[in-house]
Amino acid sequence: MNTSSLSTFNIIKIITRRELGVYMDSAVAYVFLIAYLLLAGILTFTLGGFFERNDASLGIFFNWMPWLLIFLVPAMGMRLWSEERRLGTIEFLLTLPITTAQAVVGKFIASWIFLIVAIVLSFPLVITVNVLGSPDNGAIVAGYVGCFLLAGTYLSIVCLTSALTKNQVIAFILSVMACLLLNLIGFSPVTDLMGRWLSPQSIEGIANFSVLSHFDGFQRGILDSRDLIYFVSVMIFSLYLNNIAVKNARAR
Repeated sequence: MNTSSLSTFNIIKIITRRELGVYMDSAVAYVFLIAYLLLAGILTFTLGGFFERNDASLGIFFNWMPWLLIFLVPAMGMRLWSEERRLGTIEFLLTLPITTAQAVVGKFIASWIFLIVAIVLSFPLVITVNVLGSPDNGAIVAGYVGCFLLAGTYLSIVCLTSALTKNQVIAFILSVMACLLLNLIGFSPVTDLMGRWLSPQSIEGIANFSVLSHFDGFQRGILDSRDLIYFVSVMIFSLYLNNIAVKNARAR
């Protein structure tokens, strides 16, 4: 790969294509897709009581997404940098005439595209609610946009933890714990519990850092710039730390 005359955009595109090719050749990727679709269906129709609700909407589907993706995204992304470090291929990748930031962004975009495809494959649910009733399709579109951003936010955290260790299991555990923390600080039972010791203003301030607080607007069909800025900011910050972690590994 001769990158001397290529722009940053083209280099990132090449890395993205490389990573997507790895996904397409991996049986694990297809297992992930099947697991996601099966679990999403079970949570929506069985545990969520979709038909018993008599409500033509995907509210219950979106309610489960922060909790379902909190495990599936780390399971899919824990190998991103850990595997490179374990096999020693990170040295080869980083000896190419590319910057660390380009490698970080390229691998992230490829994984995010894969997650978006997985989420989009749940479109039969959209067809189902439209057959059964007259849902607010605008709210459904907003909910899917929220899911894309939620998946990207979790993924950026997974990229960071994966770059910190060669052990995929450790990367998975750290990712789940970090993403779970971002959920719980905005989860009603937890905020109610914090109300025993903290003022309402303090609780509100803490909850503003939760993905649940910012995902809620998308679920209700509201596209708020503040929520968009939150998700994008977490992704940028996590990838910035990811870049530093990979640079440190490169230096060693």
